[in-house]
Amino acid sequence: MSKELTARATDYSQWYNDLVIKGGLADYSAVRGCMVIKPYGYALWENMRDQLDKMFKDTGHVNAYFPLFVPKSLFEAEEKNAEGFAKECAIVTHYRLKTDEANKGKLMVDPEAKLEEELIIRPTSEAIIWNTYKGWIQSYRDLPILINQWANVVRWEMRTRLFLRTAEFLWQEGHTAHATKEEAIAETVQMLDVYADFVEQYMAVPVIKGVKSANERFAGAEDTYCIEALMQDGKALQAGTSHFLGQNFAKAFNVQFLNKENKLEYVWATSWGVSTRLIGALIMAHSDDQGLVMPPKIAPMQVVIVPIYKGEESKATIDAKANSLMQELKSMGIRVKYDNSDHARPGWKFAEYELKGVPVRVAMGLRDIENNVAEVARRDTKEKQSLSFDGLSTTIKNMLDDIQVNIYNKALAFRNENIREANTWDEFVQILDEKAGFVSAHWDGTGETEEKIKEQTKATIRCIPLNNKQETGTCILTGKPSTQRVLFARAY
Repeated sequence: MSKELTARATDYSQWYNDLVIKGGLADYSAVRGCMVIKPYGYALWENMRDQLDKMFKDTGHVNAYFPLFVPKSLFEAEEKNAEGFAKECAIVTHYRLKTDEANKGKLMVDPEAKLEEELIIRPTSEAIIWNTYKGWIQSYRDLPILINQWANVVRWEMRTRLFLRTAEFLWQEGHTAHATKEEAIAETVQMLDVYADFVEQYMAVPVIKGVKSANERFAGAEDTYCIEALMQDGKALQAGTSHFLGQNFAKAFNVQFLNKENKLEYVWATSWGVSTRLIGALIMAHSDDQGLVMPPKIAPMQVVIVPIYKGEESKATIDAKANSLMQELKSMGIRVKYDNSDHARPGWKFAEYELKGVPVRVAMGLRDIENNVAEVARRDTKEKQSLSFDGLSTTIKNMLDDIQVNIYNKALAFRNENIREANTWDEFVQILDEKAGFVSAHWDGTGETEEKIKEQTKATIRCIPLNNKQETGTCILTGKPSTQRVLFARAY
């Protein structure tokens, strides 16, 4: 396979696909709309998952697992949720195949094996979980329940893109139950902060925290909080959501508890989730025309060592030096690979690891060792230096920290440069068409106006930023009074 990438400026969409495929993150599968996550991509997801899992547990959450299948009657119980996901549902109607003798012995659905009740393959798990919570909660002593699950979900997307939108994807979904409204809202905001901290500190992607408009809210939620990121093509990407569900699911499934005054009350709920879509965000926020750029904190490989040698005698000397450095780096908790394979030349390996976005590359030959130096290259700036072996492991560790900060600052500068104010409709459309990015503009607060703006420009309200500045103004479309600006963008 050719490693040549389409340039971002030529075809951004194809550039993205090239990176996913040629960077070894994922591949297309035999199942329409589904992907195969390859080992390199899965290692990235594992690093993200493991860090998030720690953050969840540090805030008092525990993991559990609920069934993949949701009985249709349970799915229908919360009407708004069912309606919101109805068009994306995959449904199991039968449980057995049989041989079709009339058609050359091929398999067919056994009509006698029809399920008494159809099963929805989970697009989200609120229904099955709240039906379960009904049996777990009787008293205020049973609350709060703070559960997360790592799982796969199915949403039958018609237009798919690797990582960004696939029929099946991996995610985590938190589902919590509380005795009071205040506690549930505090949980919702806390998990939004956890997501923002993870995306900024580990993925090095700056985000804006906000609340969704009613039109963009999760089906069945009272409020949806979100983090929004900006990609290099000026489109926004929703990087995580945290939902205050009120008592909607508790009422739908009759989940009540005896409070401290010995009175029956409905439980208050939240749900929150992020998915493998974050990998798409990471790719589009940082990568360049030479390949992926991985933030060191979650990169599958943080350092790769490439030997340059002629003959087995020089290779043995280099192996010894490289293995010594590798052990030092591993003792510091750094993920390092020594690529001493003989199937490719050093130049090919350099290009391969640049494509894969490995943050630091170390090259060493016999003459380098004699001079007590190694060539160290940074992926983010492409800067190369000859550095002394003395204290090299510490130098590399500090370099990884610097790369993490540099990648974030570069993305932050880009994001900040691409938030623009629009005060008229013409200005709004011009910014979207010529510059893209986030557009900060007044809106009259109605769903009708929001829908008209979307129809005419394909831009949606990405969020109403938290702690938003209040100012008087007029809606860009209707001219009606407005008290604050909101952030619009075209989005993935």
